[in-house]
Amino acid sequence: MHMGRKLFLAVSLALFLLPALTAQAADDKERVLRQLDVAAANFHSTAADFEFDSVETDPVPDKVVQKGVVYYERKGKAFQMGVHIHEVNGKPVPKTITVSGGVFKLYEPLIEQLTTSTKASKYESYLLLGFGASGKDLAEKWEIKYLGPETLDGVKTERLELVAKDPDVRKTISKVAIWVDPDRGVSLKQIFYSGPTEYRVCVYFNIKVNQPLPADAFTFKTTSHTHNVVQ
Repeated sequence: MHMGRKLFLAVSLALFLLPALTAQAADDKERVLRQLDVAAANFHSTAADFEFDSVETDPVPDKVVQKGVVYYERKGKAFQMGVHIHEVNGKPVPKTITVSGGVFKLYEPLIEQLTTSTKASKYESYLLLGFGASGKDLAEKWEIKYLGPETLDGVKTERLELVAKDPDVRKTISKVAIWVDPDRGVSLKQIFYSGPTEYRVCVYFNIKVNQPLPADAFTFKTTSHTHNVVQ
């Protein structure tokens, strides 16, 4: 068969299949969002170990690796998050981040500093990403593309690509890829893209859903020497 005719037939077949593939992706996306709706209705809390890798590729390649444990709790519309960082680039650098009631706090005991911001409410729903967020929550805030299934650590996940509808959020986060377990309503992996040369990979493991959380999940103890910074 003439090469030109082969190319014509291949292109014609691709164009014929494209609508069917697009429709299937749309169906799969709706299926995943419905599963997340069900999981969100039964979601109360999550605890997980994490590794956050912040990568910059240009102008100077750099990578910062943070490890610790994260907690999420949701009661009705009330939401809390606690991030307890234990080490940075293999060295003990304790930090605690809490978000509750629209208030962000970062406590850094090594430099005795507490930073507080009351501007977290605008971004609070984005912090739930993949942890207790329903399909309706995601669809309200994000343009969603279904990327297909993938198994991580023996768990079948669904990959979604998210682009924020809020232009202010897109200035900070151009897009997000998540690997979500829709049956539990939790993410095993997230990639936040800040731009063409910056991104953060978040991996979660030892995930526990709807189990009792420690008393200090969303708190920390300061000292009389702690310096307070308000933003």
